[in-house]
Amino acid sequence: MRYTFPVSGVTTWVVLPFAVAFFLAFFGAMAGVTGAFLLLPFQLSVLGYTAAGVSATNFVYNVFAIPGTVTRYGQEGRINWPLALAITGGSLPGITVGYFLRITYLTDLRYFKPFAGLVLLYLAWLVGRSVFGKARKDDGPAPERTARISGMKYGFTRMSFSFAGCDYDFDPRPIFLVSLIVGVVGGAYGIGGGAVLAPFCIAVMRLPVHSVAGASLLGTLVCSVVGVAVYSFGIPEARPDFLLGALFGVGGMVGGYLGARCQKHIPQRPIKIGIFIMLLFASFRYLLPLLKN
Repeated sequence: MRYTFPVSGVTTWVVLPFAVAFFLAFFGAMAGVTGAFLLLPFQLSVLGYTAAGVSATNFVYNVFAIPGTVTRYGQEGRINWPLALAITGGSLPGITVGYFLRITYLTDLRYFKPFAGLVLLYLAWLVGRSVFGKARKDDGPAPERTARISGMKYGFTRMSFSFAGCDYDFDPRPIFLVSLIVGVVGGAYGIGGGAVLAPFCIAVMRLPVHSVAGASLLGTLVCSVVGVAVYSFGIPEARPDFLLGALFGVGGMVGGYLGARCQKHIPQRPIKIGIFIMLLFASFRYLLPLLKN
């Protein structure tokens, strides 16, 4: 059955947004991303939704899709609170800045796509290097199903935690800075930031996938709630299509929850390969128009 969404003007089969969101969230949840960075080009290119409200609609998708996934990670003791704090603290200030950039300077998506494509391509290279380069000790089998994040310590220059019998520590300042930049970009285009922050934490900060996913998604959820609020009370043409976003969100909610349940059964290497493929696809999706010119 085809339906026309009154706010966005999009006409499509009702089952299509649900199915696409389910697929993206199922595989994305294992790596700490919602799939919103792929949902945006889908809305632009397939559904033809090009108004500023597409960014806000992406945020609505995150608000619906993430809570069940985060809840599942929380129940299993796999939310890295120090990492979540660093990600959220950096991302939140950028959301509002990104909104004003979106409605003031970035009304033309052509200014965003080359930048996003290059960033995603660089992250794909980093993740690919860790997958196809020299094997690392944390690329082995999946951790025990009962493995939980513990021993969490907080600080301005050093945070630490324990997971699956290993101790990890990291400097939160680079994560805070990258999160701030990603927050500005995400605020402008409705891509919560997990697509950049999760690969950054995995490939650059050298943190294990299974300890990053919950924190990345929690940070994305908080920022998406703020993003929906900012866009909803802003200019009319930038307000979200709540009905379309909710339909995406329900698919993402089901897919994300199932993906979170499956993550602990999957070794890190296949998850990293999945991240690599998604990043590569998204980067070429943004860069391809430039190559044709």
